[in-house]
Amino acid sequence: MSSGYEPDTSISRAQPRDPQLPQVARMGDARLSDVAKLFTSDLSVSDFSLLHSVEAQPLEFVMGTSVYHIGYQGGQFNANQELGVLTAAMYNARDYAIRRMEEEAAFAGADGVVGVKLGYRTHGEPHHIEFLAYGTAIRWGRQPGALRLPDGRPFTSDLSVPDFVTLLGTNHVPVAFVMGNCVYHVAVNTMRQLFRQAFRNTEIPQWTQGHYTAREVAMTRLHDEAEAYGATGIVGMDVAVSEWVWGFHTLEFFATGTGIKPFDTGVPSFLPSITLPTR
Repeated sequence: MSSGYEPDTSISRAQPRDPQLPQVARMGDARLSDVAKLFTSDLSVSDFSLLHSVEAQPLEFVMGTSVYHIGYQGGQFNANQELGVLTAAMYNARDYAIRRMEEEAAFAGADGVVGVKLGYRTHGEPHHIEFLAYGTAIRWGRQPGALRLPDGRPFTSDLSVPDFVTLLGTNHVPVAFVMGNCVYHVAVNTMRQLFRQAFRNTEIPQWTQGHYTAREVAMTRLHDEAEAYGATGIVGMDVAVSEWVWGFHTLEFFATGTGIKPFDTGVPSFLPSITLPTR
C-alpha cells in the first residue's frame, strides 16, 4: 500500500476537453442581433466610463450554461489517485458554459468578453449541477478585430474593467480565461494508522501528498491551456478546493486565471503617479 509520499506517475497532464460542444438551441439571437440599437451589461457607471476612455464599446450581456450530471467513479480506497472520469466531467461542464458564452459574444460581433464570472448551483439533486458563465461583450473601436483570437473567436477574461484598462496600458492584451482541474481521491487511513495518530500531533502524509499532487496537476493543466492559446503569462489566478458531493476523501482542485500576451495597444499607462514638491 502507498505510504502517501510516492508521486502518482499515472496522471496525465492532458486537459480533458471534449472537442465536440453539444448543440443546444440558442434563444437569444434576436436580442444579440439588436446591439446597434441598445446594449445591456453588468457594468457599473465607473466601468462604462473607463471602457469609453479606451474606445471600448459594450455590446451585450452574454451568457452560457450547462446542466451536468456528475456521476460516480470507483477506485482503490487505500491509494492516492486522480479520478479522471470526474475530472473530465467537472472540466467539460464548465467548458460548455464558457464556449456557449463565447458563441453569444461572437454572434453579437464582439472582440471579447470582460469581467467573466463562472458560477454554479445544484439543480434538483446534489449530483445535478448547473454551471453558468457570463460577462459583458465588448468591441474595441481603436483597432476593431485586433483583440480576437487567431481563429476569429472573441477573447475571454475574468479581469475587472479597471484591470483590463490597466493591462492595455502595459501593452498587453487578454487572450483567454483559462482553467485547470483535478479530482483526486486521498487514501483512507488503516486502523493501525488511526491508532498511531490518535493522541499525537503529526503530519498525515497521504493527505499532504494528495493535496500537493492534485494542486500541481490542476496548475499544470492551467499552464498548458494558456500556452495552447498563445499566452505568455497568466494574471488574476485563483485556486479553489471543493468536496462537491463525493465526501471529504475526494476533492476537486480548480485553478483559473486570464492568459495574456504582449500587443502594441497604443493606450497610455493608467498606473498612478506620485508628484513630490521640490520645495
